[in-house]
Parts: sequence; structure tokens; C-alpha cells
Amino acid sequence: MERNNHYQGSSKYIASSELINAVNVAAALNRPLLIKGEPGTGKTMLAQSIADDLKMNLIIWNIKSTTKAQDGLYVYDTVQRLYDSQFGEGNVRDIKKYIKLGKLGEAFVSEERAILLIDEIDKADIEFPNDLLWELDQMNFYIPETGETIIARHRPIVIITSNAEKELPDAFLRRCIFHYIAFPDETMMAKIIKVHYPDLDSKLIQYAINGFYKIRNLPGLQKKPSTSELLDWVRALAICGIEPGLIEKELPLPGILLKKDNDMALLKRKYGGSAINTHAGHWRG
Repeated sequence: MERNNHYQGSSKYIASSELINAVNVAAALNRPLLIKGEPGTGKTMLAQSIADDLKMNLIIWNIKSTTKAQDGLYVYDTVQRLYDSQFGEGNVRDIKKYIKLGKLGEAFVSEERAILLIDEIDKADIEFPNDLLWELDQMNFYIPETGETIIARHRPIVIITSNAEKELPDAFLRRCIFHYIAFPDETMMAKIIKVHYPDLDSKLIQYAINGFYKIRNLPGLQKKPSTSELLDWVRALAICGIEPGLIEKELPLPGILLKKDNDMALLKRKYGGSAINTHAGHWRG
């Protein structure tokens, strides 16, 4: 692989050597990279990191429960064409001007190689991944309304994320390189915080990490706090002027980490209501 196509990580994203290797192998083999992991482990941010490091354009296709594979290829705006035919706006016989490329189509026609992020693919219908097999394999698709075949000028680097809400078809999985982003340990988490907030006090960071894992490891927790919630918590602790030693005693501002009533009740039962300070410190905003 050429040097300028070799992902090495970026200054704003902490990637393990295994993840870096997975990205480069997927790019070399021209295979989509399927990324799984808990919410908040940086799956979506990985695509931005790759785009930043390789200086490529990032195209994001956010998947919803109603998304169809066709949406990523192109959309034929029949409503606008009907409107134009009724009110005499332009040449309605020129169907091509009513064709709008989707995100996959945009990646195909890009002047330079791009990064295509298909984000949270497991939100869509179970048939959605299989409906993309041809396009991801052959890097082209046909538009019957115009008789045109869209062929990729450059094969994009395809990053696909999944929160494992549903299983993906085997036929689709066979065509992917897979990597699971494990939840960061305390050492990695400290590095992540430093990347986002390089000026924060190291002692505050360490006490916050200790408190975070204390809460996260509570047995019976319905929703474990994520990395993004820890980043919010650390920032809030700093803004409120919380003394590092207080974090260990009172677990201030737990509502930033816990979002369910049952989890908050569990925390109070475990450490006592008096030990959870929801209003500690003074806002410095």
C-alpha cells in the first residue's frame, strides 16, 4: 500500500495498534471495515480520524430504521417533476435533473478517494446489508430511469459501524473485515481525556476515572456510562471547581453519567444518598 494511504492514527483519536492494522488491512483488500463496540467507544469518530489522517473527504450515511439501500444510491424526485410539469418549470423530459445521488453515489463520483461511513447499519431492516452487496463488491449501480451506470471513480474506504442491535447476514459479514473496539481500560481512558482536555489537572482526571469505573462496575446497572459521558463529567467537574478528593467521597453530579431512575437508585443504595452530591461546586462558566 502506498504511504499516503497508510492510516497511522490522529492527534485527536486514540487508536490501538490492532485497530490501526484493521483499518489498513481493510483499505488494502478493498473490503468494508465493520466496527462493533459499546456506544461511546469511538466507532463513529474513527471515520473522522481516518479522514483527517489521510486527508480525505468524509461522507457520512446515517442509517435509520426506515432507511433503504436505494436511498444510498440515488433518489428520483417524482414529486418535483410532477410539480414542474403542472406549472411549466423547465424541461420535465430531462429526467436526469430529477435524479439526486445518495451518499454511496456521492462516494462513487467523488473526484478523489473518499471515506464513506455507513453509521449504525444495524438500525435498518435485516435485508438492508444484503441489498448493498452488489454495489459494495462491484462498485457500480444502474439507474433505470436514465439508463446510466454509475461507476466508482475511486473505490472509497468504507467504514461500517454497528451497535449489535440485530445480527447482520452471514453473506454480508463474509465480505467485511471485522474489528471490535473494546471498552478502554483506565490507562487508555486517561489518554483519551488528555486528548480532549489537555489542560485539565492530572489529579482531577485520575479521581474522575476512579469514580467513573466505580459507578460503571456496579452490578445490576441497566445502562453503563460511556466514554462520551465521562468526558462530559470530567469537564463539568472542572467547570464547577470540584476538588479531586471530593469525587472519591461524594460522587458529585452523577446525573451526567447515569440516565435511568433505576441506576440512580442503585447508586444511592450502594453508597448512600448522602454520599451522592448532585449540586457540589460552583459554576465557573
